[in-house]
Amino acid sequence: MAVGLAMDAFAVAVGSTIAYRRISYRYIFRLGFHFGLFQAIMPIIGWYVGSSFHRYIHRWDHWIAFGLLTLIGLKAIREALSSGRNEIARSDPSRGLSLIFLSLATSMDALAVGISLAILNIEIWYPSIVIGVITAGLTVLGILLAERIGAVFSKKFEIAGGVVLLAIGIKILFDHM
Repeated sequence: MAVGLAMDAFAVAVGSTIAYRRISYRYIFRLGFHFGLFQAIMPIIGWYVGSSFHRYIHRWDHWIAFGLLTLIGLKAIREALSSGRNEIARSDPSRGLSLIFLSLATSMDALAVGISLAILNIEIWYPSIVIGVITAGLTVLGILLAERIGAVFSKKFEIAGGVVLLAIGIKILFDHM
C-alpha cells in the first residue's frame, strides 16, 4: 500500500526534476522530506476522522475501504494516462508554497487510506511511518532517476501503483465476504 501511495510523489518528483533541471542536495532533501512527512501525517488525520465514524458504519465498512482504495487506484491510473502531466516549472518546486501544494496534492490519497485503516480497525502508527519513509525514499529515487532517464518510465510506475491499490481494495472486499 505504501508503494502505491508513494507513486504520486514519485511521479511529481520525476516531473519536477525534468522540468526544473537545477538539482542540488537541498532540492533532493526538501522534496523527499516534505513528501514523506505529508504522506505520514495524512493517514493519521484520516484515521482519526474514520475512527469517529466507525461505530455507525461497521456493517459495510469493508465496502467503504474497497471503494476508497478503488477510487484512489483508478485516479492514479487515469492521471498517469492523461497528457500534459509534466509541465515546465518556472520556479523551484522545492521551496515555498509550491512545495506545500505539491506535498498536499501528493498526500491526499493517504488521507483516504487513513480513513480506510480506521474503518478496518487497524492501528495507524506503524503504517503511517512506513508510508512516510517509503514515500521519502521513492521521491529521492524519482529525482535521481529523472536526472538520468527522464520521464520515459514515470507513467508506468504510477500505473503500477494504481493497480496495487486496486488489488488491495479487492483483497479487503474478499476477506470480509
